[in-house]
Amino acid sequence: MKSAVIVFPASNCDRDAETALKATIGTTPQRVWYAETDLPPVDLIVIPGGFSYGDYLRAGALAANAPIIDAVRARAEDGALVIGICNGFQILTECGLLPGALLRNQSLDFVCGQRTLRLDGATTSPFRRGFGARPYVRFPVAHHDGNYQADEEVLDRLEGEGQVLFRYVENVNGSARNIAGIANERGNVLGLMPHPERAIDQRLGGEDGALFFRGLLDASA
Repeated sequence: MKSAVIVFPASNCDRDAETALKATIGTTPQRVWYAETDLPPVDLIVIPGGFSYGDYLRAGALAANAPIIDAVRARAEDGALVIGICNGFQILTECGLLPGALLRNQSLDFVCGQRTLRLDGATTSPFRRGFGARPYVRFPVAHHDGNYQADEEVLDRLEGEGQVLFRYVENVNGSARNIAGIANERGNVLGLMPHPERAIDQRLGGEDGALFFRGLLDASA
């Protein structure tokens, strides 16, 4: 599986994503600078966490208009897997690849630490492949604007179509219906607020993130 990590000014989880991908799928991802207008031939694109453009205007809004986003959108339409983690999730909603918006946490506080997520939605999703029949996983969270919101019609559609794949057991940010991660209608684009790339080794607090990425490799086989 060939992969790429998109890098924006003030991305801070790009190296984490690279390390996770190299350790789990066995190949070194290509780093793609936000000002590029094309992507190499890859099967998986990761938009990492961080504070692209310093979260000016609002989180993800400026990055959503970067030159590389048109290429990401085109590859998603062609069926490539796209994962937006934390700030990447915010970028995916801002550029229209996923519905809804990520707002300021309900508590107005930055939240950080390990959290338990319930697996939900389409069991055939490549983003759930690595977990088998497990009902729960644990990933770290670290965000200030992770409060997922959408109107009731959109939320009902997401749930009805099995697009809500991850939910917080303990809602840390006020997200509607405890949503932590959603997929697009086609099922190849995922926005996930928690950080699977930070959970690839027991020394880091767990290996559920490794299962997540290896599942993508299995799904592409």
